[in-house]
Amino acid sequence: MNTELLQILVADDEPNMRKVLRGLLEHDGYEVHLAENGAKALDTLENNHIDIVITDLRMPGMDGMDLLKRINAVNEDLPVIMITAHGTVGTAVEAIKLGAFDYITKPFERRTLRDIVSKAARTCELSKKDATLERDPAGRFHIIGKSEPMQEIFEMVDRVAATPSTVLITGESGTGKELVARALHENSTRVDAPYIRVNCAAIPPTLIESELFGYEKGAFTGADTEKPGRFELADKGTLFLDEIGEISLEMQVKLLRAIQEGEFERVGAVTTTSVNVRLITATNTDLKQRIAYGLFREDLFYRLNVVHIHLPPLREREQDLALLTDFFLEKYNERLQKSVQKVDPSAMEVFLSYSWPGNIRELENVIERCVLFCDDEAIGLQHLPPDIGGVQTVAPSTGEIPIPGDIQIDAGLKDQVKAATANLEKQLIVKALEQTKRNVTRAARLLKISRKSLQTKMKDFGLRDDPTGESSTEIKKP
Repeated sequence: MNTELLQILVADDEPNMRKVLRGLLEHDGYEVHLAENGAKALDTLENNHIDIVITDLRMPGMDGMDLLKRINAVNEDLPVIMITAHGTVGTAVEAIKLGAFDYITKPFERRTLRDIVSKAARTCELSKKDATLERDPAGRFHIIGKSEPMQEIFEMVDRVAATPSTVLITGESGTGKELVARALHENSTRVDAPYIRVNCAAIPPTLIESELFGYEKGAFTGADTEKPGRFELADKGTLFLDEIGEISLEMQVKLLRAIQEGEFERVGAVTTTSVNVRLITATNTDLKQRIAYGLFREDLFYRLNVVHIHLPPLREREQDLALLTDFFLEKYNERLQKSVQKVDPSAMEVFLSYSWPGNIRELENVIERCVLFCDDEAIGLQHLPPDIGGVQTVAPSTGEIPIPGDIQIDAGLKDQVKAATANLEKQLIVKALEQTKRNVTRAARLLKISRKSLQTKMKDFGLRDDPTGESSTEIKKP
């Protein structure tokens, strides 16, 4: 897995623990920020783009539970991993019910830490492919949309949310399946009970059983304490299994029994655990096709497909495109401190004719890029990426690439291309630094490169000092 861009915040009041965690995580390729208490952790979160938080449960002042609540109030999708001593495992389990991603019991093995962090990293990467919309008056359930297909979905949510029926949500990546799942929970009688999310594609096949059903102490190497699974944590609430089509046939048999009987055994257990869980699943694959290929059980499919909600792709929601565009325009104007007023009609025409294979997530990324590099009042064709219909560098009349007047043909093709590429890189970096007020972390995120790579390029281009000639404190490595 490529962890180059992932940044982890470690909050722990013990210096030795911070040092150990930093060493282990940096060895695995993550960029690590440290905080000695909850208050410092919140400051770090505000000034950096953090992908994963690892926090000790017991800290003076603001403890890990309070930190979790503060994080969830701002960004409930940020994975928070709790570190706990054996005597406080019960509190850590409560933290998971309140939204924590997972917990690690001290003392822990490096493999345990790596598995949980890798799972969080994978979940973080997969979540970036989904829609991330907030409440808007032009829609319902935190979902934007007034087109006929979306109105039908809103009506379906209204009708089935309060029932205990299992729901299967289908649709392409980036259409907002997670939003519909959350809407079903928040409008049900279980709204005050746990809502537990599991991305099946983020969990290795060998770990999926212990993840869903938990395990007993000594069940396998590294199982130093008992651990409840996601079914137990979701008892009396809702369990959302995303990418359900990715689980193995062997696991499908055990999942079918848990759904039908409402009971299961932890890994290594001899007793049966009973739960009352409302199950919602989602997939972007054709489960009927997987059944035909022998990759998915037909009896499990019918058990999951009691209520089917299909989310249309963005290309079939032409009426919603302008609403979504305005929403993201407002969002990134605020985030990037810009004042782009609208999308030019010519650019909007391109939007309407484009197929949007990445759906709402792709639209959001395009708007973010356009706002970043737009210095005008409106986004025009010149601001659009070439692959969706933006202005090309090839002259339309002749098909020839225009050559700047200062190009020396006899200087050699490779050297000229290298120089032009370097010049373009420098211009983009300067632009990103200007838009983020020289916040290197945010600039790296906008350019989609690692912070270290950006710092190296800034050094190569002589950009490590600000325009006044004074060294930027943000650029210095802490």
